[in-house]
Amino acid sequence: NFSKSSCCICHSTKRLLYEHGLSPTIVELDEDPRGREIELIVRLIGCSTICASRVQWGDFVGDAKAILTLQIMDSARGNMLPPVNVLLLIALRTLVLCGSQMDHIARLASQKAVVIFSKSSCCMSHAIKRLFYEHGVSPMIIELDENSRGREMELALIRLGCIPSVPAVFIGGRFVGNANAVMTLQVNGSLKKMLKDAGAI
Repeated sequence: NFSKSSCCICHSTKRLLYEHGLSPTIVELDEDPRGREIELIVRLIGCSTICASRVQWGDFVGDAKAILTLQIMDSARGNMLPPVNVLLLIALRTLVLCGSQMDHIARLASQKAVVIFSKSSCCMSHAIKRLFYEHGVSPMIIELDENSRGREMELALIRLGCIPSVPAVFIGGRFVGNANAVMTLQVNGSLKKMLKDAGAI
C-alpha cells in the first residue's frame, strides 16, 4: 500500500485492509527517501492520486475509491490475497515494461542528430526547444502527451535517470539529460561543439 502519513484517506484505506485481517506492506512516500520517484512510477501505471494506491500480487488495484468499490461489492475479502513485497513487484513490472520501451527510445533517438522527448504543456520543454532553434537546430520532437506510447516512454525515461521525465534530450543518439544538463552545457560552451560533432549544425 503506497500511502502518505498525513493523508486521512490513506489512513481510512489502511484501516479497511486491517479490518479484513490483512497486513499490507505500507510505504509512506513522505517518509521514504525514494518517495518522489515511487510516486511518479505509481502515477504512470494509472493512479491519478497517490492516496492508498495498491498492488495485489503484481496487479494494480487502484486508489482508495477502487478499494472502497470492492468493499461495497463485497469482493474485498475474497479477492485480496495475503500481503506480498509490493516494492519488488513494482520493480519487476517496471523492468519488464522499460526493457522494450528503452529499445524504442533508442531507435527514436538515433533517427536524427537531436531528439527531444517533451510534453506540449511543459514550460521547460518549450525553453529547451527554443534554445536549440536559436542554435539553428531542427530537432525531432516527441510530445509524450500526444503519443499513444507516451506513458510507457515516460516511465522508461525516468528509469534512465531523467527526473523530471521531460525534457529529455539526445544528441547524436546519446542521452544528454534533462533541462539542467542542457543548460549546463550551454553555459560552459560545450553544447555548440557537441552539436557540431553530431552534425546537427
